[in-house]
Amino acid sequence: MTILTITTDFGNQNGFVGTMKGVIWGIAPDVNIADISHEIPAQDIRTGSIALWRAAAYFPAGSVHVAVIDPGVGTKRRAIAAKLGDQFFVMPDNGLITPMLDDAEAAGLEVYIVDLDKPEYWLRRVYTTFHGRDIFAPVGAHLAAGVPLEKLGTIITDPVRMPLPKPVRTEQGIEGSIVVIDVFGNCSSNIRVSEVPDLRKASLSIAGQVINGVLPSYGHAKIGDLVAVTDSEGFIEVAVVNSSAAKTYGIKLDDKVRISFDA
Repeated sequence: MTILTITTDFGNQNGFVGTMKGVIWGIAPDVNIADISHEIPAQDIRTGSIALWRAAAYFPAGSVHVAVIDPGVGTKRRAIAAKLGDQFFVMPDNGLITPMLDDAEAAGLEVYIVDLDKPEYWLRRVYTTFHGRDIFAPVGAHLAAGVPLEKLGTIITDPVRMPLPKPVRTEQGIEGSIVVIDVFGNCSSNIRVSEVPDLRKASLSIAGQVINGVLPSYGHAKIGDLVAVTDSEGFIEVAVVNSSAAKTYGIKLDDKVRISFDA
């Protein structure tokens, strides 16, 4: 059974996601649908792309990932589908694909991307404000049902890429930024723990605070302590044990994180 995931900024109040599922099951009734998130902040392409990137790698080969964070819906922006390695992605061509595409290229995996310009694989009536239902859901369903990617559109080699913040080396260590704030208020950076020579001796600065050492998990400190830990994807995360680092210290996306290696 093929798995199809959906990632959107639609929320769950108005039935948009349920409507997309209805379209998908109408075309591919045996597909197994998994929700990655529908609570992406409205029009936040970067947060949506990172959420999908962090989840997609854990799905089996042949999975189809439909993502709709689409502030340009109804404009001339392209709709695209891609095969990256052994997984498929269907989404607007607005940079959402960037981290998955970067990883596939870095690993030397197969990359095949098409412009979804074959309306026979869309719904018959397409509204300019709901391409999630009218284009992306049916295309994802056709892929899940076995329609070859090359039949869905014309091959392209110039997808829109969204510049993502990268950590940089400094004289003292490395400087990165906060790229994910989860529902607990934990703040993950774009600095991989593998980039830090000795986690115990590292000194981290953020929001006017200094944290000495990177711990394996929250339980290695007291409730209320501000800590640095290894997050579930191998990046350095700032947290307050049993509370919210974001609220307690006013940490926001893109805030700078500085790590010194010689503490």
